[in-house]
Amino acid sequence: MTLLSFIAGLVALVLGAELLVRGASRLALTFGISPLVVGLTIVAFGTSAPEAAVSVGAVLNGTGNIAIGNVVGSNIFNVLFILGLSALVTPLVVNMQLIRQEVPIMIGASLLLLVLAMDERLDAFDGGLLFALLLAYTVFLIRQSRTASQAAQDSYKEQFEPPSHSGLSERLPVQLLLIAAGLGLLILGSDWLVSAAVNFAKLLGVSDLIIGLTIVAAGTSMPEVATSVMAALKGERDIAVGNVVGSSTFNILGCLGLSALVTGETGLAVPASVLNFDIWVMCAVALACLPVFLTGREIARWEGGVFLLYYGAYVTYLALAAQQHAALAPFSSAMLSFIIPITVVTLVVSLIQPPRR
Repeated sequence: MTLLSFIAGLVALVLGAELLVRGASRLALTFGISPLVVGLTIVAFGTSAPEAAVSVGAVLNGTGNIAIGNVVGSNIFNVLFILGLSALVTPLVVNMQLIRQEVPIMIGASLLLLVLAMDERLDAFDGGLLFALLLAYTVFLIRQSRTASQAAQDSYKEQFEPPSHSGLSERLPVQLLLIAAGLGLLILGSDWLVSAAVNFAKLLGVSDLIIGLTIVAAGTSMPEVATSVMAALKGERDIAVGNVVGSSTFNILGCLGLSALVTGETGLAVPASVLNFDIWVMCAVALACLPVFLTGREIARWEGGVFLLYYGAYVTYLALAAQQHAALAPFSSAMLSFIIPITVVTLVVSLIQPPRR
């Protein structure tokens, strides 16, 4: 029953996010909002709706560790697994706007979370600050889109504008119904998924934090996986990369911002293990994007393979640490003294080479 509840919750989250994005996109276009703005805001944030629903639901259910683990784990999963898998499908050319603007914003959000979590708690003020920054970021994107080139407008218009002929999706009641159905499925799915995650933690004898960092994080990131891999297969490489970067920023500012706000005066506790290890990994992964993206403005297949290797190593470390396995010490030593230094040297050499065409 626990497995069925988890699967049902995951399906409800993915379907709810799809309905929410579809309804909100059509509604925005009906009221004349720019297709570019729709793509940068509603569609990008919609793929992160499962993370937001699960994180807020976990806080309301008294399992705040899942909320923290879900966001931190999702960001690590987004960059290492999703970008790694997408780059293996096809090398990903990175737009300069991502390098100059979106990636630094993602890095800044990650470092801000690290600073705010230093006291091992995210209170309502911290949540309000994070959410206010999300609103400011959204307003910034809207204003920036007004000066976007006509080519960019046409690109997003082709993807998100409804067909010219009459259809059900163009009718206002249908759009509102899609949004309501999407929100309802997100709420229901988050409840099922969080309950199943807690039961998994009890059955496996590990903490709900570990479940949040791994199973829940991967599960709620399925919309990003589908979006980025399909975009890579279709040759839309900017979307594949931009989806991951934008989602990671929203996870921190939106998901944790809302989660901390709904806790009220108690605040959202940040486990010491997350503060001492997982948040640092999340920041390191975000920082690693810059040299990788700058090596010829492309994520090569070998770099995608390295990303996947590191995600496997991260999950292995969590599993060994949870069981206090004897192999934990030699595994950590091998990573710190051999694997990581070799990767750093390789990236530095790639960075100083002439850019690839």
